[in-house]
Amino acid sequence: MKAHSLSDLKRLKKALSERAARETAERLAQEAARREAHERLHRGDRLMFERAVGRVHRLPDHGRHVATPSSPLPHPVQRQLDEEAVMREALSDEFDAETLLHTDEHLSFRRPGVGPEVVRKLRKGDWSIQAQIDLHGHRTDEARESLGQFIREAWRHGLRCVRVVHGKGLGSPGKTPVLKGKVHSWLVQKSEVMAFVQARPAEGGAGALVVLLRPSARGHS
Repeated sequence: MKAHSLSDLKRLKKALSERAARETAERLAQEAARREAHERLHRGDRLMFERAVGRVHRLPDHGRHVATPSSPLPHPVQRQLDEEAVMREALSDEFDAETLLHTDEHLSFRRPGVGPEVVRKLRKGDWSIQAQIDLHGHRTDEARESLGQFIREAWRHGLRCVRVVHGKGLGSPGKTPVLKGKVHSWLVQKSEVMAFVQARPAEGGAGALVVLLRPSARGHS
């Protein structure tokens, strides 16, 4: 499904979340079925043994230590919850960010409710860049994962303004900036992102974006 708006993106994320939940439920059901089959086999073996040897009696206690069976390994519930959270945060390559970008001399983005003066100040360099990530040489999957992690960590640490270097695509086949368009799409899908603009020439120009993140609890502390 190709998303053309924020509502499409919400439906896409909901579908990904529901698919993750179904896969988790199927995996748990398969594990329960395997445990039940193992228990049935164990009970069958025990009945066959009892029929073969007849009635048995417990030996008297001689003071020897009897080892207790070890506890079963804990079920990785937290890992499953983490995997589901990752699915909910997954960035889609099908999302069409171009429909949300403002067309001017430099493509820019701002969320609904964010005034145009924010973009103007961001473009003028009124916000100090606090961190950056360079995606040069990354494959698409690597770039998507690295960018998502970078934005999450920057927001958690209270950073407000970061730079994302995606390159101008001059080294790509046909000199087409494939990664540039994908970075636009991924950033639009990140709830931590309030706005972004093309960097000034001294900061990377058409090969980079300056991104404004929404305030976090860490940033207000």
